[in-house]
Amino acid sequence: MEALAAELGALTAERAAAPVSAVEEKWRLLPAFLKVKGLVKQHIDSFNYFINVEIKKIMKANEKVTSDADPMWYLKYLNIYVGTPDVEESFNVTRPVSPHECRLRDMTYSAPITVDIEYTRGSQRIIRNALPIGRMPIMLRSSNCVLTGKTPAEFAKLNECPLDPGGYFIVKGVEKVILIQEQLSKNRIIVEADRKGTVGASVTSSTHEKKSRTNMVVKQGRFYLRHNTLSEDIPIAIIFKVIQLLV
Repeated sequence: MEALAAELGALTAERAAAPVSAVEEKWRLLPAFLKVKGLVKQHIDSFNYFINVEIKKIMKANEKVTSDADPMWYLKYLNIYVGTPDVEESFNVTRPVSPHECRLRDMTYSAPITVDIEYTRGSQRIIRNALPIGRMPIMLRSSNCVLTGKTPAEFAKLNECPLDPGGYFIVKGVEKVILIQEQLSKNRIIVEADRKGTVGASVTSSTHEKKSRTNMVVKQGRFYLRHNTLSEDIPIAIIFKVIQLLV
């Protein structure tokens, strides 16, 4: 400890900002990283963002349903919620369920999805709240899981291990994990060089309604635009000219 304190005392700002080059030094950072981040924090954070934020944005992008047969009729989604895990014992009679019970009874650890809707019936406008439309598997230790915020004693009552990090699902009594995928950043221009050293740029434009990809390539010293909706590449100068006319 004294040697470590002496080393930290002599640590300067330049030395602290310098990159870690030695493999041995990088391995020394691993325990601190696991203590702060853990192995499944990215899984839980991603799932929490989906059920609390992203699912509402998806609903907002497709909130209104109309009919060609009756132009006056419509159905509009006002809000959407993901509840806490439960099990239906009889008709319209539910109770909370634990992950351990789902493992023993070969059930899916899932929660109901409910929506608030507004629709027309003749000349009337009707609003219905908490209408169930389906169920969603719930990730263990996520914000909607019954294990969140529990003490070790409460974990023991639920027949769960307090050291279990969570980050997985229980589907028909079987524990399942979603593998991580590495993808390029969306709505951000990526500039890179190919094997021949030619520099190009690409961007994946993504909304909750549609997704498209745009590339800028170089052919014979000229810049061309390549898009998934175009049958052939177009010179970039023509695109700039069209944008100027539209503006």
